Amino acid sequence: MSMMGGLFWSRKVGKVSDSNNDMNWERKVLEKLSLEALAEQRRGRRWGIFFKLLGFGYLSVLLYVALDLGQGDHIAEGAKFTALVNLNGVIKAKGDANAEHVIGGLQAAFEDKHTAGVILRINSPGGSPVQSGIINDEMRRLRAKYPEIPLHVVVEDVCASGGYYVAAAADKIFVDKASIVGSIGVLMDGFGFTGTMEKLGVERRLLTAGESKGFLDPFSPQNENHKDHAKQMLGEIHQQFIDVVRKGRGKRLKESPEMFSGLMWSGAKSIELGLADGYGTVDSVARDVIKATDVRDFSVKQNFAEKFAKQFGADMAEGAANVLTRVNLR
Repeated sequence: MSMMGGLFWSRKVGKVSDSNNDMNWERKVLEKLSLEALAEQRRGRRWGIFFKLLGFGYLSVLLYVALDLGQGDHIAEGAKFTALVNLNGVIKAKGDANAEHVIGGLQAAFEDKHTAGVILRINSPGGSPVQSGIINDEMRRLRAKYPEIPLHVVVEDVCASGGYYVAAAADKIFVDKASIVGSIGVLMDGFGFTGTMEKLGVERRLLTAGESKGFLDPFSPQNENHKDHAKQMLGEIHQQFIDVVRKGRGKRLKESPEMFSGLMWSGAKSIELGLADGYGTVDSVARDVIKATDVRDFSVKQNFAEKFAKQFGADMAEGAANVLTRVNLR
């Protein structure tokens, strides 16, 4: 009995074991199928989100292009309009407010046969004296070439230093009473690291061919001869700035010792000093001065890829330049 009982028990255990194995196998298959289904759902959601974002981006681009191309469609065929060009931000070669873009917009505005007048809207703290000078020169050339088309500047928040260098070439300058105007001066800024290097035990090894090739090297003690030469150079550029303002504003200027000191004034005070002509916005100047209420924007715009590429390169270059010395009209 015990042997048969043992045999019976072993067979029973074997059947139970086989049943458990079957159940484990089925459970694993179900788990695998469930996991695959969940993974497929996640993939589907991700692709769904991707295509939705792609579609949204595509529609946004189409809308932007449509609005950009459709700009000015409300203007009657053959009717005169006021042409607008924007100068926003720091004036620099690789930024939005560079000479190439501003001049491109101005040239297109003057060349359009329906342009009654041009407004250059400025909101800039200044920047490169070279870029500012190039724009100023082209504004004068366009005014001489198209004497029947007035060119006015409308200042918004700030028109300082290089921004005012540009504005001085306009027929008239209009401001808000709280605008910031002026800063007719030049600066050169940089850093000196000699004390820090001494504390860190770093030795500067500079080899040059030409005694002044290490001019204003930030890692060497300041050289008085270099400092004097830099001041002389800044003085020359400052005088160029002063000459441009005097030529552009003429007898309207009420000169004082502070006018060319680098100080800034409110829009209200700038009118008293002759740095500006009156109050005005784009709409009011178009309506009351140019007498063409419809405004068409001729500003040159970068596409996203071009802007990103240029800005990335500019940021890299500017990051390196910050360590050295820069000359700015701001």
